[in-house]
Amino acid sequence: MEKLKEKVKKLKLELLALYYAYQDENLNNLPKLMITLTLAYALSPIDLIPDFIPVLGYLDDLIILPLLIILSIKIIPKDTMDKARDRASKEPIKLKENKITAMIFMLIWLLLVLFIVKNNLD
Repeated sequence: MEKLKEKVKKLKLELLALYYAYQDENLNNLPKLMITLTLAYALSPIDLIPDFIPVLGYLDDLIILPLLIILSIKIIPKDTMDKARDRASKEPIKLKENKITAMIFMLIWLLLVLFIVKNNLD
């Protein structure tokens, strides 16, 4: 159990490092887009697969999110990521609960689903 807690802590630190890497002015658009997708997915109150579905519900938390983090890190220059990790370890932040932001994310996911459904029906 301690090993799992340590991995979760590292994952959270990597997300914060991605946030700090995004702020680097020298970072190109592709890494910024990937970081945006990764952070949006990580912070979204809506999962791709709802958690109440046994076993499958946690696949996104165990597979999709770490995969997005890995892909984001791979396209960020090493020196930028090293600086971001250093800053993340020195300047941790705690996000406050924000219901308006949660509603915005829910609206974005709903619009995305409607867009996909509409395009597949045409």
